[in-house]
Amino acid sequence: MKNTFVVISSAGPNRDLSKGTREQPFWDEHAEFIDRLVAEGFILMGGPLVDEGGSLLVFNAEDENEVRGKLKNDPWFERDILKLESVKRWQIFIDVRK
Repeated sequence: MKNTFVVISSAGPNRDLSKGTREQPFWDEHAEFIDRLVAEGFILMGGPLVDEGGSLLVFNAEDENEVRGKLKNDPWFERDILKLESVKRWQIFIDVRK
């Protein structure tokens, strides 16, 4: 059974806070990686935490290990542009999109 997880990342040491998200090094590789996870049904939604340089992702996965396993190959985590802070299982009670 799939569960919903919230993944929070912060700016890594190689994140240039003077530049926007799409101006960061390895943006194209990161975007391609994330798009693939979306196409596979693992990422439900996500985006940058604008004032912090981090990000928030909502994941659909069996468990926390699956989430961490998927993200370990993200070019931005590999190159310290993002730093993984937490992976938390989330039970959604309110969703006005339905």
